Amino acid sequence: MKSVRPILACALIVGVASSVAAASGPAPGKVSGSTALALAGVIAPLSPNLTGAEKKAVAMLFAANADIPYKKPIVLTADRIVCRSGNVDITLRSCEVTFGKKTRTVNGSTANEIFATEALAGVPPDGAAGSNFESLSKLSCTIDPNAIRRKDGSGADCMFQPGN
Repeated sequence: MKSVRPILACALIVGVASSVAAASGPAPGKVSGSTALALAGVIAPLSPNLTGAEKKAVAMLFAANADIPYKKPIVLTADRIVCRSGNVDITLRSCEVTFGKKTRTVNGSTANEIFATEALAGVPPDGAAGSNFESLSKLSCTIDPNAIRRKDGSGADCMFQPGN
């Protein structure tokens, strides 16, 4: 019986550690470099909070043009992004992107780009009968054109919370 006690103690410690981790909720996500630029690139055109010049700068950077006239860092935020695709109705592709009190709904290829980019960024998928979901909240991306111009992998960082 003495050899069973260390195993039970170890199982108890692992169980408590798992409960503590689960109680604290999902870990925040953070992506940098090309994945962060891609995430900002698919969300920026929908943002009511960015200026036209900022949207154009992000679009140019995302289109492989690092030498742009815009010099200031760009901060892109979204309160919530929820994407859904159908696995029964295979034509279903939609995302709701919320910026404060404004929500934009996109379908088709734009929704597919956002869904795929969320997956690339590590947003965990969830499923329900006939649908696949990906969602995140509190997205905050900082795009620094001057750093991106150096072509050293820096200049794009995003943080978010999974789900919600």
